[in-house]
Amino acid sequence: MPPVSANFLLHTAIIISQVIILACGYGFIGAVLYYEYLSPPDQVANLWEHHPQELTIVITLIATVLSVTTTTFFTISIKEALKHRITQPISLVELGAGVALAKGSIILRHEHLRLTTMTLFIFGVLRLLTAGWITLLTPTYFLWPFQMQGSELDITGTAFSNLLYNEFQTEGVDAIQDNSFAILDIGGTLSGVSAAGFTFGLPGIFNFNGAKYDVSTQGIVPTIEGYSGSNGFPGPGGTRLGFTGGKVTVDTVSLPGKHTSVSISQGFSRNYSMWQQGLTANVSCQPMSSSQTQYVWDTSNSSVIYSNPDTVYNTITGLRLWNITANCGANVPTTQEYVTVVNASGYADPLDSGFLPSLVCPGPLDLNQSYTSLTILSQGFYKYRFLEASVCEVVPMLTTVRADYSNGLISSEVVSSTPFRSENEQLLSFIAGAIAFQCTYSQGLLSSTIGDTLYSVYSSTTNTSINDNTGNQTQEEYWRGIVEFSATFLRSGFMVVGSFPNNTVPSNLSSPVNGTMYISTIGWTRRLGTYFISILPFTIITILMFACALYSIMEAQKRNSGYKTTFDPSNPLHLIMASAEAGKASLVAPADGSLRLQGFDNHGITANERVKVQLQDDGVGKKFVKVG
Repeated sequence: MPPVSANFLLHTAIIISQVIILACGYGFIGAVLYYEYLSPPDQVANLWEHHPQELTIVITLIATVLSVTTTTFFTISIKEALKHRITQPISLVELGAGVALAKGSIILRHEHLRLTTMTLFIFGVLRLLTAGWITLLTPTYFLWPFQMQGSELDITGTAFSNLLYNEFQTEGVDAIQDNSFAILDIGGTLSGVSAAGFTFGLPGIFNFNGAKYDVSTQGIVPTIEGYSGSNGFPGPGGTRLGFTGGKVTVDTVSLPGKHTSVSISQGFSRNYSMWQQGLTANVSCQPMSSSQTQYVWDTSNSSVIYSNPDTVYNTITGLRLWNITANCGANVPTTQEYVTVVNASGYADPLDSGFLPSLVCPGPLDLNQSYTSLTILSQGFYKYRFLEASVCEVVPMLTTVRADYSNGLISSEVVSSTPFRSENEQLLSFIAGAIAFQCTYSQGLLSSTIGDTLYSVYSSTTNTSINDNTGNQTQEEYWRGIVEFSATFLRSGFMVVGSFPNNTVPSNLSSPVNGTMYISTIGWTRRLGTYFISILPFTIITILMFACALYSIMEAQKRNSGYKTTFDPSNPLHLIMASAEAGKASLVAPADGSLRLQGFDNHGITANERVKVQLQDDGVGKKFVKVG
């Protein structure tokens, strides 16, 4: 068996090493394309987040080592191939191009465009190796999506309507319009303030039960555990319509991805985009003209019921009882009583006192049905006199919303909406009761919470006098916020722990929830174009390297398996020695000053390295001559 040549072993080692590097590169790309998302362990990700510069340097060093290794292998392959090529006829310009490639350089000769283009191309590809590896290995920030699925309380169907009716009976509520119940605390007012103020550019962050909403609740309840708010447990009677706060049950989980072997990263943060039930209202407020007699709006029936003109201190000097009436349809009058403070003469202070009577009719005034809308009649007096008599039609809408959970804040956008149907009559009664409670109990002896709220919004948003359009628009947004909050209150009361056995909403009362969880982390995502461009320079150099190695092996086998030579065509000294007929110095007497060098054995190369030469121009040509 003939011995294996050193030339063959050298090229075999180069090819194997390069194949390993190439396989690692394409294997990494294949893994990213297969799994779509790859993230390092959380410890490494956190280290990257806090020390990005240091880890960037590490990746750059790794990329540089891989690039230098490939460049070195390519240079050796080119030199070995050139060593065999120059044993055959070759032009000097081709030899120069080969030497330039072996040294990682270029030639610039416009008359030899092909060789110039070839060296420029390979030179550029070699320079892109480091950049390609850095692009491939450097992780980037991305959002890793995971599907979410769960359920929540369904307030739109007949089952909930029956449940709500039973709760009304338990609370002793027979007629909502006559027996408004205290279901809303200051949260309802704050929700209206947030919605109304945001319309005019004021900040609108609303907090309820520990959860933070952007502008308004949109009638939803949190379906993400980290955003659900309070962790407390309600006391006796603190569930359903008696809700006073507490932990809301969350029944939402993330679904396993397509590749279950990949663990879910903890990430830097998590955002959610969920599709769930909501509730809003289309509110339209118009001035009530004197010709609109169908409302039978009457604020003239009032009398002083208490007077104490001899009071010494700043106590109440008098009280006025108001009987506000209106027609809520079928010629049935609706009455609401208020009491306000007056002076000894029976009049209120027009600058410090405010009176905003309001009546709620649970249904449209011009239709026989009572489940599609409700009407609010109101009029401002004294410092609220800018709020002239108006009628607001509130049309609640069942909605599907996209709720975004991000940075501790819940913001929602309505995707679709449908009006109330006959099975939503009890739900409309609840909303009417919530608004009626706000209208009645917000009015005090001296002022109205709603009136002060609207006045403060006006004062913050206009430099001119308040007009009807501004007032009506603010009322519209205010009442919309109240309606949306009442739905959130209702959902929270029925979803708080303790409302149902085992804290599980029955299937006939549940509605599906689905969406996407986005984990913010670092790693690699499917970017086929970027990765292809990054690995392309490495692939091109590898193909050229294989071609050179194959050429060298085949040429070596043509001669003999033990063929070897110390000639290095990329070494300028070796080229000079070959040009100066090195090795003939002892056989031919040199002319005076002519350059004669020793042969290519080890002693001759060492001796030639010490020879001093000088470029001589005799007017005919240039040549190296030996000096010293």
